[in-house]
Amino acid sequence: MLDTILQAGATVLLDPVTLGLMAIGTLAGLLAGAIPGFTIAMGVILTLPFTFGMSPIQGITTMIGVFVGGLSGGLMSGMLTGIPGTPSSVATTFDGFPLVRAGKPGLALGLGVWSSFFGGIISAITLVAFAPQLAFLGLEFGPWDYFSLIIFALTITVSLSGGNMVKGLIAGLLGLFAAVVGEDEINGVARFAFGSDEIRQGFSFLPVLIGLFAFSQLLTDVEDSERAKSPLMAKTADPVRVEHKKAIILIFKSWVNLVRSSVIGIFTGILPAAGGSISNILAYDQAKKAAKNRSEFGKGAIDGIIAPEAANNATAGGALIMMMALGIPGDIVTAVMLGALMIHDIIPGPSFIKDEPLLAYGVFISFFVAHFFMVVLQSLSLKIFLQVTKIPMYILACVILAYCAIGVFSLHNIVFDIWVMFGFGLIGYAMRKLGFPLAPMILGVVLGKLIELNLARATAISDNYLLFLSRPWSLFFITMAIISVLFPFYQSSKKESFFGKFYVPLATISLSIPLFMMQSPVRTFVAATLLLGGFYLMYQKVKKNNFI
Repeated sequence: MLDTILQAGATVLLDPVTLGLMAIGTLAGLLAGAIPGFTIAMGVILTLPFTFGMSPIQGITTMIGVFVGGLSGGLMSGMLTGIPGTPSSVATTFDGFPLVRAGKPGLALGLGVWSSFFGGIISAITLVAFAPQLAFLGLEFGPWDYFSLIIFALTITVSLSGGNMVKGLIAGLLGLFAAVVGEDEINGVARFAFGSDEIRQGFSFLPVLIGLFAFSQLLTDVEDSERAKSPLMAKTADPVRVEHKKAIILIFKSWVNLVRSSVIGIFTGILPAAGGSISNILAYDQAKKAAKNRSEFGKGAIDGIIAPEAANNATAGGALIMMMALGIPGDIVTAVMLGALMIHDIIPGPSFIKDEPLLAYGVFISFFVAHFFMVVLQSLSLKIFLQVTKIPMYILACVILAYCAIGVFSLHNIVFDIWVMFGFGLIGYAMRKLGFPLAPMILGVVLGKLIELNLARATAISDNYLLFLSRPWSLFFITMAIISVLFPFYQSSKKESFFGKFYVPLATISLSIPLFMMQSPVRTFVAATLLLGGFYLMYQKVKKNNFI
């Protein structure tokens, strides 16, 4: 195996044409990710025709460059303007934008770039070492398991509510309502369309996202004449540079958060159709729950930047695992890559790594090397992009709004999407003024269609609702959802109370049950460890309080 990896590495690294194409692809991805409304998928699709005349390794390497660059490129606009460049950079804006506004753009961008890099490297190492074994995890998931996973993801609404759970839940429900407007994907029935053909098509995610984040933020920034004349950053006279060394030191200090977020990203990438829009929010939520400084999240917390950016790029590795080892695309981007390979009469599947080892490991190594190109190219482009922060807000608002409108229109070439952006921008502005958090609403919009689709599939296959509890993965995520909902109450409870004492032991023991049900040696060992650990913690609590 080592000889094969070295040969594949030589094929990629010693060919200047392949390296050049990878660099061009990475730069194109960075630009695609930085422009709101121009998704990574659009960038890869536009790249596809240029790969027809290339060799398989050159074509797939170019698209991997676009993929990696796009995932990281979204942080530039997300941090500097508060507008996520891609759906997978939504959570990055929660703390990245406030940190930039606090006068630390160099540190914020440095944290984003290097978190993306390290998350991708961890994912690449996992990709090479465990691709065939991890890929089969995705085959274990049915619609019941996806439904429960999304239920777990929706519990993050509690964490994103900023201390006001009622307003957060209302915002989340508004997002879910927006997701169900339009034609039902299963039965084709129009809902809340009121006879309008445009509304019957539903609200596309990108116009809603850009409206809620971008347009509402722009309205807030220019509502006061003095503020409109001032630049995005208060300290424009200070020289701005990306603080690479300080960022790397801070990331290494938070290595647990980095590794945890990368694992979340890899796992989410393995699941078909999950993608970075879920993994970055999941990683952010877990980082917030594990942090000691939870009150700083949403105000420029370091861990709030590391988690989503590490998960972003790690998701790409998980998606590639599924594509290369099983021939199942994890998202739109890997579906396009799969089509590119099939054009060259190469069909990924369970025997692909064995039948085409040089190409398979060449792809893995390309994914690894692309992250080095990403760091270099993004560091250079950031110096130019940082000049945006010195432009007065009223000028910047006009330019950004024009780009947003162009990006939204180019999505489906219909004017209605621009009106959707405008309408949700007004809704977002009103919510900001009334103190409603926008993040839960975005979460509802992202996950609404997925949860409805998987529930419909599950009930169409079987009317036995006990399958949501009898299937191991479904039970695992339902248990995680319950633990997640109860966690804020645990945080605020008195440590001397029964709930405060036994929450952690009972949560640990309950997680072992679905793992035992999976009947795998490794998972049984993990389950036994959790079970024994839970009982040990419970014994310590009982002993400490003189119950025995």
